[in-house]
Amino acid sequence: MIRNPIKKLYIKKFFLILLFLLFISCNQSKENNNENLNEKVIIKVFSSLTCPHCANFHEEIILKIKDDYLDTNLVKFEHHSFPLDLAALNAEKILNCFVDKEKKFNFLTQIYKKQKKWAFGSDINIINDSIKKIGGEIGLSYESMEKCLTNKEIEDRILDERISAQKNYKISSTPTIYINKKQYKGKHNYKLFKEELDKSF
Repeated sequence: MIRNPIKKLYIKKFFLILLFLLFISCNQSKENNNENLNEKVIIKVFSSLTCPHCANFHEEIILKIKDDYLDTNLVKFEHHSFPLDLAALNAEKILNCFVDKEKKFNFLTQIYKKQKKWAFGSDINIINDSIKKIGGEIGLSYESMEKCLTNKEIEDRILDERISAQKNYKISSTPTIYINKKQYKGKHNYKLFKEELDKSF
């Protein structure tokens, strides 16, 4: 029996096309999976740096999820400035001096940890000196901090952010916390917050 060479060629081409389509489908599936993996859960915290409850949330929640969620890039943390007084505004100005993200986070952490030492008093100059001392410990120069404190552009940006947050998120108290687009209204308890955070994955 003589085989038809043309028919054999068509069958071969058909299988090659089928394999090619399967290859494309697999690659698209991998790309979609990678896109999903790259989508981070975002924690937005609207806070005033002189707010004791904000300091508590940072210490009891943010620092405890840092290793497993923030440092592994599963979750993105966003601090949104919502200063309630001049001391908080000036601390935000120094925070904005930092370019390095890690140093910025470290300054935020130290500002909260040492809040009782710098945030209260009637003399804003003494408060500013205390803030600058913390900034210096993290690596900022005195000159750069002085420039940030008197920088009108930085001040306007912080105040604009506060106005925008008030308008878009209806902030009535600090901290106001969002996990993606959902506001977290639970207690500042690590276990409860973690349970709510895990629902976002």
